[in-house]
Amino acid sequence: MDKFFSCNQTTIMTQSKLKICILSAAYNEGENLLVFYNAVKKVSADLPYNFEFCFVNDGSQDNTLTIIKSLAQQDDTVKYLSFSRNFGQQVALKAGIDSIDADAIVMMDSDLQHPPEMIKDLIDIWQTQKVNMVNTLREVDQDLSWFKKQSSKRFYQLINRVSELNLEPGQADFRLIDRQVTQMLKQTKEQDVFLRGMIQWIGFAQATFRYKANKRFAGESKYTFSKMFQLALAGITSFSVKPLYTAIYIGFFFASLSLLYIPYIIYTFIVGTFIDGWASLLVTVAFFGGLNLIVMGVMGIYIGKILVQNKERPLYIIQEQNL
Repeated sequence: MDKFFSCNQTTIMTQSKLKICILSAAYNEGENLLVFYNAVKKVSADLPYNFEFCFVNDGSQDNTLTIIKSLAQQDDTVKYLSFSRNFGQQVALKAGIDSIDADAIVMMDSDLQHPPEMIKDLIDIWQTQKVNMVNTLREVDQDLSWFKKQSSKRFYQLINRVSELNLEPGQADFRLIDRQVTQMLKQTKEQDVFLRGMIQWIGFAQATFRYKANKRFAGESKYTFSKMFQLALAGITSFSVKPLYTAIYIGFFFASLSLLYIPYIIYTFIVGTFIDGWASLLVTVAFFGGLNLIVMGVMGIYIGKILVQNKERPLYIIQEQNL
């Protein structure tokens, strides 16, 4: 069961020199990277750990990669991967996890919405409570628009209702995971990456830390409604076959509904208002239409499992790196 902690909890520092990697997927974040880097360096300087950065350039079209390379030349703790094109944030984070060798990974956005000062809290909870990962739960921002609040709320409701997951509203990819979790994530070969679902599916001991998100330092959010919808579909189809079963239920419904035409057909015969061939054609189309949905639903379950199991295309393509 998740444990909740507040920001003012007394922390106990560990003396061991563990390696902590700050993982950030960057897509057109050239305006934010330097500020993010400096903020994290300031926080990490006071902590007794060996820190390094891993930036994943997700096919950015601005100067993101140039800035990352410049940081890497100045600081040998800065590592990076650069994709051949935009593959999406979830895939970018997965690529970073696949490439990193550290005692713990802290996944953060580089737009400073995830407060760098929270790094210390996440590490302290991980160390003192002996958990494998520390998730974060964003408090509701009252300044957000009504549409943004509702779309986020419906996103989690849809995922939880249709899939086999139980995600809390406000849960994102800002978290700490230890080496054991990292090794398990490296073994997953799913094409539709949905890290929040994978994290919950893996299990292990978890804690949850509430926080208040900062405003973006610069630029606009890359998570449009369309991308949120695609992410929801990835979560649903990766962790549930309920949509396929729904097709079966719909098929049974319409097949059963076609039987309701029988009393109507008898009535038209009695009153003499029936049209030759119309009744049999209508019942046949309705019945076999429903039957087809049943068959397609059953076939879809097996085809879906085979498709997920046998996809062998690379999840991402790395154009250059310094790991």
